Amino acid sequence: MKYLIAIVLLACLGFTPADNITSRFKTPAGYQRVATTPGSFGAYLQSLPLLPAGTRTKTYKGNIAATDPYTAAVVDMSIGSQDLQQCADAVMRLRAEYLFKKQNFQAISFNFTNGFKCDFGHYANGYRYSNNRWVLKSKKDYSYASFMRYMTLVFSYAGTLSLQKELKPVATAGGMQVGDVFIRGGSPGHCFIVVDMAEDASHKKIFLLAQSFMPAQNIQVLLNDSPWFSLAQTANIPYGDLVDLKYLKRF
Repeated sequence: MKYLIAIVLLACLGFTPADNITSRFKTPAGYQRVATTPGSFGAYLQSLPLLPAGTRTKTYKGNIAATDPYTAAVVDMSIGSQDLQQCADAVMRLRAEYLFKKQNFQAISFNFTNGFKCDFGHYANGYRYSNNRWVLKSKKDYSYASFMRYMTLVFSYAGTLSLQKELKPVATAGGMQVGDVFIRGGSPGHCFIVVDMAEDASHKKIFLLAQSFMPAQNIQVLLNDSPWFSLAQTANIPYGDLVDLKYLKRF
């Protein structure tokens, strides 16, 4: 009762409870949300903040995205002003944001398509990418602004081809976890990331997927016939054929 009174008082003052993946998307009857370890990447994804219900997916230019009809929700995260944060970039952004929040700076690292290892540790210590090597050009800076400049560099030189090589295959559907990625490298390739999961008494799993697209757009939680996808059913979305165990990988 005290909790309900507090919610009403906050609403009267103009405040609303935090809206995220787990609060927005209720599990279907017969399913229970899969618990993630506190502090894990999966837990971070389940707590992703969302823009208000009904928000449309937009491109980096502010136009309504071609993928908007498949929007179940829009993640409250910046797009940038360039056509850079596309499908693989959004997955790398989510992973890097999690690691930055944990202050696990040395773990923030992605390979460029040419194989160059671009790690935030070098960048934050003042090194800049030049002709496939690091060159010391600036002062040490571990700020969020520096992190975002680093991510812009990653977006410019990495993609589905490089990310696919970095990720590890998931062997079984039963082993699927929040944070896993359906990915096929190519030009164009594509990928989705699992941002939540539920299962029934027989351990049948359903899951929520998020993506960006081309041109760069908001990270959106996807809508099939419902927001919950299954490996047992064909996903009726662009690149829906990727929602298949053979494309499932993990950081």
